[in-house]
Amino acid sequence: MTSKIVVALGSVQSKIVQPILGPHINFIENPSSNDLTEASGAIVRANYHCDQALFEKMPNLKVIARTGVGVELVDLIEADRRKIIVLTTPGANSKAVAEGAFAHILALSKRLQPLTKLVREDNWNQKESYPVGDLSGETLGVIGYGRIGKIMVNLAHAFEMKTIVFDPNVEIPMDLRGDLDTLYSQSDYISLHIPYSAENSQLINQSSIKLMKDGVILVNCSRGGLINLDDALAALLTGKVGGIGLDAFENEPPEHHPIFDHENAVLTPHLMGLSRKSTVATYQMAAQGVRDVL
Repeated sequence: MTSKIVVALGSVQSKIVQPILGPHINFIENPSSNDLTEASGAIVRANYHCDQALFEKMPNLKVIARTGVGVELVDLIEADRRKIIVLTTPGANSKAVAEGAFAHILALSKRLQPLTKLVREDNWNQKESYPVGDLSGETLGVIGYGRIGKIMVNLAHAFEMKTIVFDPNVEIPMDLRGDLDTLYSQSDYISLHIPYSAENSQLINQSSIKLMKDGVILVNCSRGGLINLDDALAALLTGKVGGIGLDAFENEPPEHHPIFDHENAVLTPHLMGLSRKSTVATYQMAAQGVRDVL
């Protein structure tokens, strides 16, 4: 039986996916142009563009599996025209993303970044300048009630927080449900867990921030483009926003933005969904999907 070729588009470790793909599929971590031409399938990192130019280089492509749930970097119309099946890996990293979002919330609430700097620079006596926040009894607003949003609610309840949830496309229990204006006005913390679309582009902006509590903490571990960074920075500088955590950026890697320099900003390079366990699970799910198709 002739082996089929599956290639990595982005960094994917062979030792994780080859056992799933099996003996009749040859996985190539660092494909050449000839490998791309011959490949029947591809396992694609989430920040990799899959467009017509790529498909032209891969005339035998039957399936691509994305490591994540977003498909905004895939030309779905062109893929459909070429009968290329596009897979994602939903659920494989949901817990990791939720834990990462909560890590941002805790780091910002407990002022871990400025307090670390204070101790490191022998400024112990300035600690009263950095009041530490609370989670118990506070309200977390969760925008998006998919797999990650549901985990966020459970984590919030473990911290004895109240929750308000908004999602226009998902049924939400009555005791959690709120409209956006209510969520903005009553939340002490807001975490974004919705896909990017034209409808929710820059959902967090000057107008929505005006509705929020003073000192609100914002976290985006979903997709870049959901927050207007200029408006968020202006609100950080006045104290209207007490902190911002970003794991997703409109362009990745992002160009430097002044908000990156603010002491109440916590930044991670779109990595919260790639914990050790979730990385393995995501790649294995992608490999299984490719194998099933081929």
